[in-house]
Amino acid sequence: MHNFVSCQSLNKNQRRLLDKMTTAVENNDYINIHSILISKGGKLQYEHYFNNWTRDSLHDSRSSFKSVTSLLTGIAIDKGFIKDIDQNVYSFFPEYAPFGNDSDLKKKITIRDLLEMKSGFDCEEFNGSRDCEDEMAATKDWLKFSLDLPMKHPPGTVWSYTSCNPIIIAGIISHTAKMSIMDFAKHYLFDPMDITNYRWTLDSTGQATAAGSFFIRPIDMMKLGELVEQNGMWNERQIIPASWLEESTRPQTRIPDYSFVKVSKSATAIPMPTYYGYYWYSEMIKTKNFQEEVLFASGNGGQYIMIIKSLDLVVVFTQGNYDSREAKRAFDMLIKYILPAYKRS
Repeated sequence: MHNFVSCQSLNKNQRRLLDKMTTAVENNDYINIHSILISKGGKLQYEHYFNNWTRDSLHDSRSSFKSVTSLLTGIAIDKGFIKDIDQNVYSFFPEYAPFGNDSDLKKKITIRDLLEMKSGFDCEEFNGSRDCEDEMAATKDWLKFSLDLPMKHPPGTVWSYTSCNPIIIAGIISHTAKMSIMDFAKHYLFDPMDITNYRWTLDSTGQATAAGSFFIRPIDMMKLGELVEQNGMWNERQIIPASWLEESTRPQTRIPDYSFVKVSKSATAIPMPTYYGYYWYSEMIKTKNFQEEVLFASGNGGQYIMIIKSLDLVVVFTQGNYDSREAKRAFDMLIKYILPAYKRS
């Protein structure tokens, strides 16, 4: 079942390319696609659902929700709950002391280190070499588990991806704002954007995880992408400071030996390195015909919110390709159909 939205502004070439993409998905050239949405200049131009998914289906956003946690951090700083991101992490949690695996290194972790995935914890989910998430899920209090983790590197030195970092960030926001992360997100982000249909995943203590497993409609993922594309403005209201978006989405850390485009096996694009900001990825999409910088949120299975600022474009993919490189083939669709449809002449 799908739902198609088309605007008068689609030209013949755009319609032809996007129709080809629809056919390719329906012919299973790309498998387990649940939805693809495209907006240009804040106007929805393409909205398709596949494989029995619909507009009102709640989709597990997986780790793409970490990028939303980055937005919530910017709000918390703007509202004065957090002074700055160089504050020491453990100073916020006196009630959890004494901390497990306490050390001088651990005392040095800052909010910035958590945001950059450079906390130094002995966890690494990106390559699956030391996945702490499964171990954490088996405990009652995920925040306590995260705070008690052993250290492996000095904070701020090594990029090592773990869901435990945003869980601590959510704890800091909750502690300083004196409300749950659920209430904070509802009050400062979701309600102002009329995002009302969603579901959090909670631990046994009732705390929500801000690292993923947040269920949301793809159309609302699109809204969040448009918010970023519009520099934090929504309906003439500044929801996120533009300065925070500029800082948090900047390509600050090169992910070693990695390119989403390379994994997508695109036949036409030249693989470029992937960079990381504060829970946001970016990569240059380069072919012999065009070159565009893509900022994106990414979740296991192929959950993407992609922002191409140079083209005023936001693209959302949801998929069911969990733990599979098939998920990255969304980039092949972006390169083959979407960017050629909208590229600058």
